[in-house]
Amino acid sequence: MFRFEHPYMLYFLLIVPLLWLGQIFWQRGRNKKLSATIDSELQHRIMPLASKAKTWLKLSIYSLALVASILGIANPQIGSKTEELKRQGIDLMIALDISNSMNAEDLSPNRLERAKRSLKELLTYLKSDRIGIVVFAGEAFVQLPITTDYSAAKLFLDNIQPDLIATQGTDIGNAIGLCLKSFDFESPTSKAIIVISDGENHEEESISMAEEAASKGVVVHSIGMGSVEGAPIPLYARGQQLGFKKNQEGNTVVTKLNEEMLSELASVTGGIFIRASNAESGMAYIFDEVERMEKVEIGTKIYTDYEDRFQFLLLPALILLIIELIIPNTKSIWWEKLFAS
Repeated sequence: MFRFEHPYMLYFLLIVPLLWLGQIFWQRGRNKKLSATIDSELQHRIMPLASKAKTWLKLSIYSLALVASILGIANPQIGSKTEELKRQGIDLMIALDISNSMNAEDLSPNRLERAKRSLKELLTYLKSDRIGIVVFAGEAFVQLPITTDYSAAKLFLDNIQPDLIATQGTDIGNAIGLCLKSFDFESPTSKAIIVISDGENHEEESISMAEEAASKGVVVHSIGMGSVEGAPIPLYARGQQLGFKKNQEGNTVVTKLNEEMLSELASVTGGIFIRASNAESGMAYIFDEVERMEKVEIGTKIYTDYEDRFQFLLLPALILLIIELIIPNTKSIWWEKLFAS
């Protein structure tokens, strides 16, 4: 197999025809100016050593050196060995709470950002497992369909903000239901859901949905974001904090972590509950549980080892540049003898 490691560098090859076009237009303009003031015989007497052939020869050599340099920088590679690697893993759905209460700052910098950092930490642990993301507040939707593309998962995480969902609330049951719909239950892979929330659930079906997950063999783990003491919910506009959320009586709303509900949610399915802190996200414990689950083959991937071949182009390019520098712009005795013979 053959490929260029940096194929975008090949666009620089367009410089070569531009060099030739520039030289042609420059030469034509120069000849017109000379012809307008001096006839051809006088030009030969005034500039007896001028050599058009050498000009084009030097440009040709320089162009070859440039082409070889660009191809060398693009790094041509030849595949020397292919290997089929079987991948084993589980299907893992993340249910991430993005309600306004996740803006509380009892975790640094706030609950939601701490949760996103925890998920990025999880992605560094995962190897061949498939992962998907559901975000929820008063409603839920799939932010990332189940995939093994961890780079895409990180990109989607960066774009998650509370304003993605206009309907406020914390409907954990709806989020779990959507996670279950995202699984392919015809596949034999083990399946798990990680709920990341402060647990301020305002719906009644979260435990019943956890029971449904258990009946389908899906384990639900939960990570509690926030403190039992609670914290006010800051309000922002254009990046500036305007104050804190207040209730109808004008009192500041304090959002507290509901450990009891999140713990029950996990225990129903045989999962674990971890309370996150600034020092420990708890994701390592969740990952240990995920690793204990039975893994099945979810596909194969072909890997190819490539060997670099850039040196076979950069060395000739250097030699050509040296030759181009050595060749003079004017006529020389050996040149005349060479072409006279």
